[in-house]
Amino acid sequence: MDLEASMTDLQSKLREHREILETEEAAKTTLVLPFLRALGYDIFDPSEVKAEFTCDVGTKKGEKVDYALCVGGEVTILVECKPVTSELSIKHASQLFRYFAATSARVALLTNGVIYKFFTDSERANMMDEKPFFTFNLEIFRKSDIKHLSTFQRADFDLDRIVSQAGTLKLHSQVSAELRKEFSEPSEEFVRLFASRLHDGRLTEPVRQRFQAVIVQAISSLIREGINERLENAMSHGQDVTEPNQGGPLPDAIETTQVEIDGFNIVRAICSKFVAPDRVIMRDAKSYCAVLLDDNNRKPIARLHFNSSTARYLGVFTGKNEEERRVVTTPVDIYQHADAIAARVQELQEVKS
Repeated sequence: MDLEASMTDLQSKLREHREILETEEAAKTTLVLPFLRALGYDIFDPSEVKAEFTCDVGTKKGEKVDYALCVGGEVTILVECKPVTSELSIKHASQLFRYFAATSARVALLTNGVIYKFFTDSERANMMDEKPFFTFNLEIFRKSDIKHLSTFQRADFDLDRIVSQAGTLKLHSQVSAELRKEFSEPSEEFVRLFASRLHDGRLTEPVRQRFQAVIVQAISSLIREGINERLENAMSHGQDVTEPNQGGPLPDAIETTQVEIDGFNIVRAICSKFVAPDRVIMRDAKSYCAVLLDDNNRKPIARLHFNSSTARYLGVFTGKNEEERRVVTTPVDIYQHADAIAARVQELQEVKS
């Protein structure tokens, strides 16, 4: 099973058992250890995955970190686990801070089984950074997240490459976060920058508000134009255009939204209990996103009618291929219809192509 399929399967387990994963041990057994195994580490080999790793640091004697991952006999990654319900913060990483400087590890992982925060020493040598350079969310992830996560796989583990890229990845994440804020709600400084270039005269409040509104509209238009141009260029060269984290080609000028991606991931997680996750494919259309088994139009599992932000529907199917629309407010509401989706995908396995 590839890494993305493993993460999707683990995501399904999280959805199914989250309410009973109250302790740290439950998070370790159900989520963290399978997560490490998916990365290629032999969790049953104590020389490769050292549980309750102890390293005396200064006056602190007998302190333990949950796991130490070893590659080539050297400790490379320290792992500290918390319960699923814990909000991860830097105060939870005190042992990681101390152990980081006392071992050969250059990467530290703080996790509650759902969120996985990776740290290194990009700012000061042998001193763990206070902010992670990469965060993986098991509940919601994209194909780009899987790509970043793959660098930690044991088979391709390259510590120097990880550390050298950490600073850039961390800065990229911070810049992206600031840009998202500016794009959705431009700050006064951002508005003034453009107004100073395009407006002669005093920046009154009405002028500022006008520029702010136009900036948001212009950014949205540029993003849409960029997506359409990429699609047109790809198709003009005969390439198969696929939306990240999906399996089906997209028609020209159709934009798959994040809420549709989230909905698809949830449907796929439900289906993964009965079929391999890579058999569940999404095809986006103008009016809905179709979720298909084996990328076959004659095998629809569900439809996501998410184009409206105020009226969203999940389409489920009966044995006669008749669609029944059910109201959902957010993608998470799809779990309330898990039985119908499960029944449908099991039924489709009996249908001949």
